[in-house]
Amino acid sequence: MGSHRRHPLLVPALLCAFTMLLVRPTAALAEDGDFGPDAGTDSGLASEVTQLYADAAVVTQRYEAGRRESEAEGARARRYEELLARERRDIAVLHADLGRIARSQYRSGGGLPLTAQMLFANNPEQLMRGQRAVWQADLALNNAIGKSRRAEARLAADEAKAAAQWRKLEQRNSEIAELKRSIEAKLEEARWTLQGRAEASVAAGSCRGAVRLDQPDPGTMPEYVTPVETYELSASFGSGGDRWANGHTGQDFAVPIGTPVRAVGAGTVVSVSCGGAFGIEIVIEHPGGYYTQYAHLAAVTVDQGQRVSPGQWIAQTGTTGNSTGPHLHFEVRVTPELGSGVDPVAWLTARGVQL
Repeated sequence: MGSHRRHPLLVPALLCAFTMLLVRPTAALAEDGDFGPDAGTDSGLASEVTQLYADAAVVTQRYEAGRRESEAEGARARRYEELLARERRDIAVLHADLGRIARSQYRSGGGLPLTAQMLFANNPEQLMRGQRAVWQADLALNNAIGKSRRAEARLAADEAKAAAQWRKLEQRNSEIAELKRSIEAKLEEARWTLQGRAEASVAAGSCRGAVRLDQPDPGTMPEYVTPVETYELSASFGSGGDRWANGHTGQDFAVPIGTPVRAVGAGTVVSVSCGGAFGIEIVIEHPGGYYTQYAHLAAVTVDQGQRVSPGQWIAQTGTTGNSTGPHLHFEVRVTPELGSGVDPVAWLTARGVQL
């Protein structure tokens, strides 16, 4: 199974975004597993799954951004440690200089009292030269001591700053990781609740009706898009398997339950049905005599006869019908019915969409 990722979410700057998420009250973070005031309805639950799905994606991106920041911080810390090591070497040199100056003073009689020097001096000029040498040695010693102390103070401050930055980064990443775990746990519960209701509809052979979701800002959308934004390709068109009598009739996209499904292009919904091998499914007619099918869904957000635009959310993925796990089964056909399929990958590629 090849792994493909498309259209990554744009993530704000880590600190600002993280603060906003912590402050922003959202139904996605409701207490005690309550999925908001409309949790008892299909629309409410589907909306909560969509909101949790989006929140989880954003937090995951922030978590990854934090991980990358940790790696960058680690690289900066290693460079900083090299600078600190250089400062330590400089301090060692200063200490050696102090020892050298002290030894020089001792050998030259730098500690000899001025009165004794005057008594032993042969003449005033010799006395002045000796005293000048002593003053210069004392000045050099004092300068070296001051420079050493300043270097040691700078080293201590730099080490404290580096440690504080590491603690701050670790705390921030820990908070993001905990928030990520919390949202993902709520999302997993909501996903399987949505799936359970979908299975009940399939068992009854009756769809529960379209749910209404807030559509994302379409922005500048191309004429054709992938049916889901982020995915892994699984079973391909024409592949063999025990579950298909004559080869697989579409392209599967492995995604979690509740993932928004998009219309790959403009068209009209010709059928929304529940039951059978495909579980909950949608078929859309496109210009040029082609039809696309979206199957094994957990919820639908469109009605039969409705016009759709490229990238519009039309459903949420699930694992209803003859399905071994959460995924989207996507087909391209020349009629609305099963058995007229063409290779979806080649069809999308011909329209500028690379999987």
